[in-house]
Amino acid sequence: MSTIHFYEKPGCINNTRQKVLLAAAGHEVIAYNLLTEAWNPERLQQFFGQRPVAEWFNASAPLIKSGDIMPDQLDRTTALQLMVQNPLLIRRPLMQVETRCEVGFDTDVIDRWIGLSPNGDRATPMSSQLAHQDLQTCPRTHG
Repeated sequence: MSTIHFYEKPGCINNTRQKVLLAAAGHEVIAYNLLTEAWNPERLQQFFGQRPVAEWFNASAPLIKSGDIMPDQLDRTTALQLMVQNPLLIRRPLMQVETRCEVGFDTDVIDRWIGLSPNGDRATPMSSQLAHQDLQTCPRTHG
């Protein structure tokens, strides 16, 4: 099983669910406060890879919801600078296992990467309940 460095917003309902799911699959989860981590652009970029800039952002962040920041109009450098200044803008969770880094909680990607089935049995598909849960969108977001 894997040791996952898991960067979260403490108190986030979905981050809590995500950690429980990872632990139930047999992984060791080491949680960090994403909001107090000492980020720099180079470190953050490792989690985003070649994803479009708009996919780097937490759509529930107040500055995005208000329209003050429009992620689809930002270049990579500006986006990273904004996130270093205001980590609430960063899409959650950020996860690292060894040298691989990921952003968000796409259950299909994570299952192929490290496995999400109990006891790491990749031959057993994830439960249908899990497959239908939205573990990325903040449940406190309305409208």
